[in-house]
Amino acid sequence: MLRRLSMTATTVAIAALTIPLVAAHGDPSLDEEDHTSLSKPLDLAHGALGANFNQNLDAVNYRELQLAKAQWVRGFFPMPATDEGDPAEHFAIETILDTAGRGYDTILSLKFPYNNASLPEPGSAEMAAELDRLDQVLPNVMGQVDIITVGNEPFIESLPAERDHRLNEFYETVARHVIDYRSQHCAENCATSLYMGALNRLDLEDRHTPAAERWMTFVRETPEIEGVDIHPHVPDGDNVQAFLDYILPRMRDDQTFLVTEFSLVWHWKQHLQDPISPEFASTYGFAPDTQAWEVIGAAIDDPFSERQWSDFLTSSDWFMEQSTFLHDQMKMYRDTGRLAVATYGFRQDELMVQNWNPNKNPWLLNSVFAPYTVQTRGSGMSAPGFWLDSFRSLQNG
Repeated sequence: MLRRLSMTATTVAIAALTIPLVAAHGDPSLDEEDHTSLSKPLDLAHGALGANFNQNLDAVNYRELQLAKAQWVRGFFPMPATDEGDPAEHFAIETILDTAGRGYDTILSLKFPYNNASLPEPGSAEMAAELDRLDQVLPNVMGQVDIITVGNEPFIESLPAERDHRLNEFYETVARHVIDYRSQHCAENCATSLYMGALNRLDLEDRHTPAAERWMTFVRETPEIEGVDIHPHVPDGDNVQAFLDYILPRMRDDQTFLVTEFSLVWHWKQHLQDPISPEFASTYGFAPDTQAWEVIGAAIDDPFSERQWSDFLTSSDWFMEQSTFLHDQMKMYRDTGRLAVATYGFRQDELMVQNWNPNKNPWLLNSVFAPYTVQTRGSGMSAPGFWLDSFRSLQNG
């Protein structure tokens, strides 16, 4: 259960409670070198760094979580999936509940994709249908997961013309329904905290809209909401300060924030067409004028050894100049004293590598584990990308 931490604290309080080591897939035993124990926070979880799986909760591998010392797991559930069958049987809910049952702390974002349709108006039949979907999902997760986030990326998952009061009215209606459900069914010491999420690109002034302001007002003035979620995908780590400068003064002093996604994806994208280093080209037989995206494409087509993938990244100045990104970001978040949980992209997925080209967003460079560009280890273990050591070291605050 997540409980509020003193606002002066900046680190995670960890109690040494060993969790049984059970693999999600295949043999549950670990190689001796990988045999790490998990430390489960008892009643304080603020400042934590966890593993984000987005739409790919079915890719959770407990051996990989153990190796990374991850305690928190986050993913999202797309609400339209309730129209396709019992949400209790959807892999996202099955996995998040299995993960919670194994002793991990969990975050589930409720995703409302209205990119291609108008947001339902309060009181409409369409809104009634959306609330009915909630009533099918909430019994499965309320009181079972630690955090529910109302929304995934509302200002992206909506029509541009409707990112005004209509967006606010929709999400406020949804949030009140979730609050009422929790009050009626999980009122006494409910294990589930509620957040509103998530806000994007607050480093850009044009995202400081009346709708964003109203979003934060609703967060601040709704006592049942613990805080707001942000997704700082940025071209430079320094841009993230603008997110904090925006949200913190607009929340109550007792509220905290989530960072369930963050990355340098826009920085990586700026350098996909940079030439690779002469040393890497010579060592691995690439033409001198080969561009970075072409090397990544070669790794997708025929996954590299761990050494070759590491050599590619570490020989790329544009990558290594950001090698302290995870530490820098977590320090920034923790220094506020108001970080609940941050979760970082944990595993490459198929969408990241489909139709690879120099204009594709290179999310795959963020991932702690790299199953699509690096040869898989034995016993179903993915090989790490670049960020595993940083991720592990940050588990201790």
